Amino acid sequence: QVQVSESGGGLVRPGESMQLSCAASGGTFSRYDVGWFRQGPGQEREFVAAFRWNNGGKYYGDSAKGRFTISRDSAKRTIYLQMNSLKPDDTGVYYCAARSNGILSTIGDARQYARWGQGTQVTVSA
Repeated sequence: QVQVSESGGGLVRPGESMQLSCAASGGTFSRYDVGWFRQGPGQEREFVAAFRWNNGGKYYGDSAKGRFTISRDSAKRTIYLQMNSLKPDDTGVYYCAARSNGILSTIGDARQYARWGQGTQVTVSA
């Protein structure tokens, strides 16, 4: 079974950038989708982006399009989330999660992911 762990959170000012990392271990990665989700204070968990390991497909939630980029380093078994032009609304706990390859239309559904990291706090504030 694959395990995932996030790193890279912290405090940034509006307009700045930040990169999160999701290190994966165990399992056969070509069989998994890896997603980033976030949860702001008092909010539901929201889909940010996902990477389909077997074909390199990249998928984004509405809040991430045009500002965030998901990428992979296969040698390091790591998925990155590059976040640019950060806004206060981007504040929250960011989670990395993994699921076995599934139906593409559900790649943004948090309920489809069985393996979760502990989360990393991202705070965007002046």
